Amino acid sequence: MSTLHIVSKSPFASSALADCLRVCGEATILLIEDAVNAAIANNEWIEPLKRDGLAVYVLQPDCDARGLSQRIDSKFTLTDYPGFVRLCCEHAPVTSWY
Repeated sequence: MSTLHIVSKSPFASSALADCLRVCGEATILLIEDAVNAAIANNEWIEPLKRDGLAVYVLQPDCDARGLSQRIDSKFTLTDYPGFVRLCCEHAPVTSWY
């Protein structure tokens, strides 16, 4: 199993995503809470998140709460709460970045 990295802080206000990307290698990243801002199309975080070996998921309810659902780059997979739980069950370890 590979590591699931859960990032919760906006990359525009915290170094959590940058720190995660620096060490994660090939992994799965789940963007939740304010970190969903990193998945908005045409921003500076899109290319680092599209690198080979990364699977990026974005929590749909957090996008909806911020009015961003229609602005998320199509490269990323939107997921719901059951999907969040499934990702946690499919990966080990699970690391949170906040």
